[in-house]
Amino acid sequence: MTFDLPCTDADSQARRGRLATRRGVIETPAFMPVGTQGTVKAMLPEALKEIGAQILLGNTYHLFLRPGHERIARLGGLHRFMNWERPILTDSGGFQVFSLGKLRKIDEDGVRFQSHLDGSAQVLTPESSIAIQQALDSDIIMVFDECIPYPASRDYVISSTERSMRWAARCKAAHQADGSALFGIVQGGMHEDLRRKSADDLQTIGFDGYAIGGLSVGEEAQLMYEVMDYTLPHLPTDHPRYVMGVGTPENLVEGVRRGVDMFDCVMPTRNARNGVLFTSFGKISIKQARYQDDEGPIDPDCDCYVCRHYSRAYLRHLFQSNEILSSMLNTHHNLFYYLQLMRTMRQALEQGTFGDFYRDFYRRRENGDTLES
Repeated sequence: MTFDLPCTDADSQARRGRLATRRGVIETPAFMPVGTQGTVKAMLPEALKEIGAQILLGNTYHLFLRPGHERIARLGGLHRFMNWERPILTDSGGFQVFSLGKLRKIDEDGVRFQSHLDGSAQVLTPESSIAIQQALDSDIIMVFDECIPYPASRDYVISSTERSMRWAARCKAAHQADGSALFGIVQGGMHEDLRRKSADDLQTIGFDGYAIGGLSVGEEAQLMYEVMDYTLPHLPTDHPRYVMGVGTPENLVEGVRRGVDMFDCVMPTRNARNGVLFTSFGKISIKQARYQDDEGPIDPDCDCYVCRHYSRAYLRHLFQSNEILSSMLNTHHNLFYYLQLMRTMRQALEQGTFGDFYRDFYRRRENGDTLES
């Protein structure tokens, strides 16, 4: 894997990058649609390619439990299994395991937990997480770490972060040279000194890229940005930077402005299934009665297939009728919007107009028909 920066913004930390993997180049800043169980819900792989998805995210925890990484490996790997030849990044499963609460137990070796599917006893360790991801034939592999809840005591954060750094070293030792890249994950809760130490410790181990984990776990957006502000400068400029599980369009814009290269989040797909659609002027809830006779598109400024062919009235009808097509069309639009937002930021960086883009992005929201859901 190689990473270079063709241009950077003169007035912020925003960067226009190019991440070359064994299965293709990812133009950054980039958003990764989430395909947790080997599929982006309600989207054909061909449709994802059409709207410009460069890389998808899969999840170790879910694919380990069903259908099993060994079965996927026998069937030719995750790319062949799900008909996606472009890059795939796999999350280590840490976030899902730690969200199980009382169904899991953490020790130095790893995590013992009960499957949410059948209650069976399972174990994930740094070594097994890496082995599973390599069996899936992932292009970018994430280290196994603990996602720290918010709020958490400083003592807990220290203990957890130190263990995650030991696990990161074990992940590095377990990773085989198969052409996949390995990313470390910065932890440290909301504590500046712990975040900086975690970033330094990971660089001592040495990784192909660096992620910031433990954000979008209930903290206010401003606190999230503060963590980015004091963490990103401690990460190497010549490696890709990835903020995990983030977020809203505003989060993406603010992250890019601070120097983030990669994002993932279930927000565009999950919101789509709940009738919430993202637009250039904010977001709308298509389930509202005021759209029942509205012949206009979701967003007059959007050129996606849905906005060119379907009205708000029809989309509301589909949602109210609980039709499968509702999720398909809404998801198509939301992912198109997210990917188009990233394309627009890349173009602005190339043209040296990112500051203009940033001001216009917020001006349209202030003047538009924003509906919080």
